[in-house]
Amino acid sequence: MLAIETVKLSRTFDNVSAVAELDLAVEQGEVFGFLGSNGAGKTTTIRMLTGQLQPTAGVAKVMGRVVVDKSTALAMLAGVVFELANLYPRLSARQNLAFAAELYDVPSQRIDELLEWMSLSDRAMDPVEVLSTGMKQKLCIARALLHRPRVLFLDEPTSGLDPSFARGIRDEIRTLKEEGTTVFLTTHYMEEAEELCDRVAFIERGRVLLEDSPASLKRNFGKSLVRIELKDGRAATLSLEDEADRLQLADWVTKGLLVTVHSQEASLEDIFVEVVGKR
Repeated sequence: MLAIETVKLSRTFDNVSAVAELDLAVEQGEVFGFLGSNGAGKTTTIRMLTGQLQPTAGVAKVMGRVVVDKSTALAMLAGVVFELANLYPRLSARQNLAFAAELYDVPSQRIDELLEWMSLSDRAMDPVEVLSTGMKQKLCIARALLHRPRVLFLDEPTSGLDPSFARGIRDEIRTLKEEGTTVFLTTHYMEEAEELCDRVAFIERGRVLLEDSPASLKRNFGKSLVRIELKDGRAATLSLEDEADRLQLADWVTKGLLVTVHSQEASLEDIFVEVVGKR
């Protein structure tokens, strides 16, 4: 059974297509990157997959269940975190989680577990309005994990965070994957997607343009080139497919003349710009 499946999923607003005949198949336990420019249809897709927005056409399933608007069964299977923290600012961090725990019928010890996991225990009684942006985002993730969802939707989870908080959230995503949680991730940070995702899909104007693992995309779009620097200050770019260049590289290595070697493989950002930027 797939964690997420869509068949020709579509949504229009005033005759404008936001998502067009989207076909997705996300495996259980996978971190799947859903990447696109602003207005590409990412958030609209998440809203349909979580039952917050009815599709115009097509079918969406989460853990084998057809997504139905405001479905209680679906709510217990999925958690969702949007880019902007939608918390109660005058309530404390713990009170925010306690309110959600009542809705999900989750025991209070789960609140303490998540506050500890997110390193928020010492700020648990502080009003949310005095917490930093990173702390608020961690609290949103904790709230989404209260009921131990099988699938977690993260919409720009590290947007606007400083590097230390962003790294902490990426670490949490890795832990969730290890525990078997499926993560559906949108992000504008291509390095983040490259680091975390098993597969990525590039979406533009509601359509998937390309889908594969980051490693496969980099191989297919990259060049078999290396940029080297020598101890005498010289620099050169060599092709690993050219026999003369390979022999030259081997000679420099044997003589101990190399200072640095950098592969010229395409980054996910390069590929995104090439594929999506053309559109």
